[in-house]
Amino acid sequence: MAASLCYASETADVLSCVVGTGLIAQFGIERNRPMSESRFVAEHVCLTTNKPFEQVAIALVRQLGRFDPEVVGLAIATGDRQKAIAHINALAGPSGLMLFGTSDHGALLNLVDRPREAIQYIVGNPAIAIQMTQHDVRASLYAPLRVLLYENDGGENGGRQTCFEYDKPSSLFGQFGNDQITPVAASLDQKLEALAAAAMG
Repeated sequence: MAASLCYASETADVLSCVVGTGLIAQFGIERNRPMSESRFVAEHVCLTTNKPFEQVAIALVRQLGRFDPEVVGLAIATGDRQKAIAHINALAGPSGLMLFGTSDHGALLNLVDRPREAIQYIVGNPAIAIQMTQHDVRASLYAPLRVLLYENDGGENGGRQTCFEYDKPSSLFGQFGNDQITPVAASLDQKLEALAAAAMG
């Protein structure tokens, strides 16, 4: 594969790319693209338990189904909306949510000789997500949700404790100020609370 190096011209709205052995290609770019910024307050939840990390992690996963894009694709292809949503919901676990993937951040800390237990879980339910994104597609920025499970040294008698953290969905989706999204986001608050209780209880 040929390597490429791209740079923006300081005098013109042109992006120049040196490709391979020196071929130059130029592309017009919009240097002053309109941009808007806004701020909102996210409510962060942190729950702790003296239960071992592994025990909480196993209990957490037991509450989650597993997202399967193939099943979702086949469900949508049926053309029957109600049946498709039913098939998607069938993928969810007892929590009403499913696992999309994980990221082992604790393992990465081996690179700096600071290994610890810390896993990010990506969780959600497409059937719930579309109840919000149909009203404001920007809601898809936060669907699925992220939960962090990690271990620290704040436990009893100097031992380890397990922490369960997430940003409250109602605060994330609340920034859109949409009355049709708000109750769905509130239901996700309840689902994450129940998920944490089941995993840590």
